[in-house]
Amino acid sequence: MKITPLVKGIIAGTVMVGISIFLQYTGRANSSAAQNLFYVLYGGAIAWTLLDYSRSENYNPSFGSIFGQGFRCFVIVTLITVIFARVNASMHPEEKAKALKSYAEGLKKEGNRNEAEIQKMIESADKQFVTSQVYIAAFGTFIIGAAFTAAGAGLLLMRKK
Repeated sequence: MKITPLVKGIIAGTVMVGISIFLQYTGRANSSAAQNLFYVLYGGAIAWTLLDYSRSENYNPSFGSIFGQGFRCFVIVTLITVIFARVNASMHPEEKAKALKSYAEGLKKEGNRNEAEIQKMIESADKQFVTSQVYIAAFGTFIIGAAFTAAGAGLLLMRKK
């Protein structure tokens, strides 16, 4: 049975979200080990996609063709990550409150704004919190996926020569 890049992306995205939920409830979501685990899972899914493609009868040893296969995988992971970021940010107002408190403390420590300016900036951040979380998830996941895929495509092309 052939597993398509789309299905590999669904598998990887689902596993990443599942682990994220687990880490969130165990209090380890913001650790560097958790971040590294996501990079390993994400890179592993892309490598799985590219290696399977390189072994298929449809393999075309061109950068565009190889990258296209990886793209089909990482764009699905990105989509799943964005949906999760949106739902998660909406479901956890305590995280938003913590982030806003930290932001306010940072602004006060800078010491170059009055209380009214700080309050206005916090209100703006409050309104944009979910959007910013989604943007960060989308942009970060997409860029990292593109980088992993480009590197993998380059390595496959060097290996075949």
